[in-house]
Amino acid sequence: MEKTDHRKLGKKLGIFHISEKVGIGLPLWLPKGATVRKLLMDYLECEQRSAGYDFVATPHLGKLELYKTSGHWDTYRQYMYQPIKIDQEEFILKPMNCPHHIAIYESEPRSWRDLPIRLAEYGTVYRSEKTGELLGLIRTRGFTIDDAHIFMAEEDLEQEFQKVLELTQKVFNKFKFNDFRARVGLRDKEKTKYVGADDLWEKSEQAIENVMKKSSITYEKVKGEAAFYGPKLDFLVKDNLGREWQLGTIQVDYNLPERFDLKYIDKNGKPARPVMIHRAPFGSLERFIAILLEHFNGKLPLWLSPVQVAIIPVSEKFNQEAIEFSEKLVKNGSRVKIFLANETVSKKVLVAKQQSIPLIIVFGEKEIKTGKFIVVNGQNKKKTLTEKQLIEIIELDNRFLPE
Repeated sequence: MEKTDHRKLGKKLGIFHISEKVGIGLPLWLPKGATVRKLLMDYLECEQRSAGYDFVATPHLGKLELYKTSGHWDTYRQYMYQPIKIDQEEFILKPMNCPHHIAIYESEPRSWRDLPIRLAEYGTVYRSEKTGELLGLIRTRGFTIDDAHIFMAEEDLEQEFQKVLELTQKVFNKFKFNDFRARVGLRDKEKTKYVGADDLWEKSEQAIENVMKKSSITYEKVKGEAAFYGPKLDFLVKDNLGREWQLGTIQVDYNLPERFDLKYIDKNGKPARPVMIHRAPFGSLERFIAILLEHFNGKLPLWLSPVQVAIIPVSEKFNQEAIEFSEKLVKNGSRVKIFLANETVSKKVLVAKQQSIPLIIVFGEKEIKTGKFIVVNGQNKKKTLTEKQLIEIIELDNRFLPE
């Protein structure tokens, strides 16, 4: 199992680095890791835009009063950093994106014709985790959530929840995460961490159960696993040491709209209260990439690989032709690395395989003359391709836009 630990894979593949100078729990994304991160963001952005989401961006700080209104300061304070005083006001590093998205909702009057409003953001948040609980990318102090908040009329709640469930399933299928556990987190009435009226909790819990009963997903209900403002559906995935981690989540929330007194004008011209869904199919980019690295043992799919093609000249006299060939691939959207070091071909091929580069091309006189290349993939299967065929294969695999 040790060989598939994401911390070892991350170092070996040049994905991320934890620097004591910066601080543990605050991962630095290296060039290859930043590429993987951006590709994941691009993929999910395409899926979300096709599903009617609008993207927003919010600051890393917010006034302390914002989190007092939301309830985070009273119920979540142990995971929040201490206030920062600026002039006469106190600010907090945000532990959640939802209060900022609520402020965007409040920025203008809303009508029933505007709903549902789906606001998405790759929002970085900060949690005060204990040093002993930090673990590579899986548990960090700063991380980016593929966050979204949907504001809707109450009668549209189950329909919107179903759409989010389908999106989350699509994401899990894309990455072959088939072995997961679905958990419906309910309120434990004996605990005091929850906010809001009983009738709102009952309605939100019933809405989740109605959708889940119609789905093909096996799930369990667990008391005490709800968020402080509402029940939720979590998707739990195991790492390669058998530990279980939450990735995606979908949460129903009647309470924050109440606490912020959110309104829209209904079909009868009267003020009405929207309902919210909080959702994140990845959960966080950090944790998702950690599990992804272990899931594929570092051998990411072609479209997601930070380097897709290794070009290995058989000798220095073919370096220039190899550079020109790589430039053609790059212009067509491929991510390429040329191995120009004065080493044996077998050594360079070995290094390319160790770096989990999915396509390896040995480039020499025969390839230049014929225009055909022997391409070795990650399973050591060989295939002879023309330049055009190679470009077409990569282009096809890069097409992750929604169908």
